[in-house]
Amino acid sequence: MTALLEVSGVSVSFDGFKAINNLSLNIAEGELHAIIGPNGAGKTTFMDIVTGKTKPDSGRVLWGYPSVSLLSLSESAIAQAGVGRKFQRPTVFEAQSVRDNLLMALNKKRSPLSVLFYRFTADDFAKIEAMAKEISLTGVLDRRAGELSHGQKQWLEIGMLLLQEPRLLLVDEPAAGMTLAERERTTDILKRAAKSRAVIVVEHDMEFVRRLECKVSVLHEGSVLAEGSLSKVTADPRVIEVYLGRS
Repeated sequence: MTALLEVSGVSVSFDGFKAINNLSLNIAEGELHAIIGPNGAGKTTFMDIVTGKTKPDSGRVLWGYPSVSLLSLSESAIAQAGVGRKFQRPTVFEAQSVRDNLLMALNKKRSPLSVLFYRFTADDFAKIEAMAKEISLTGVLDRRAGELSHGQKQWLEIGMLLLQEPRLLLVDEPAAGMTLAERERTTDILKRAAKSRAVIVVEHDMEFVRRLECKVSVLHEGSVLAEGSLSKVTADPRVIEVYLGRS
């Protein structure tokens, strides 16, 4: 099966330091995939390359069917092509309600002029209600986003990205700063999201990754050290030596 995202032989250096070293990684349509590894392994740089923030020195990054090179596209064009990214710190409009945050994120093809005159439809509001249920925020739709807990803000941002209908969602350390209950609910949200799109999760929390029940890639020094189920990669002596043995 053709990969939705194909990263092949990618390398990039910063001031002589090789952040990514001949990295190859494929993501299928509708795949939930976790990426783990020690600090400095290249996880963030990998996401920067896929989203166009960083251009590699060599290699290729192919996207979609028929495939196009993401390396030839700008960050905005990559987002429009269906790649969404959630950073570790939630970025929501805190002075606006949860409902308004979600409404602003709706995937609408609107010109700058038409935005001034756009009126939300019953279908739009139905989509917002459905998304609020999916991200466990039904009861707080009318609250200001700034009043939400850290975990709820994370869910809101995930919902905002999902409403833009990406084919691939990149999520950076979603469990950081969450309570146990919030972490458990977040895994459920991401697993549901992966039923209709590919989702890549970069995470350090092993229990969080275990609950995702997905394929795992371990990065080390900018390349894939091991790949497979979490139980498989955490039993790998190389992974224990360079990553797990450090904790």
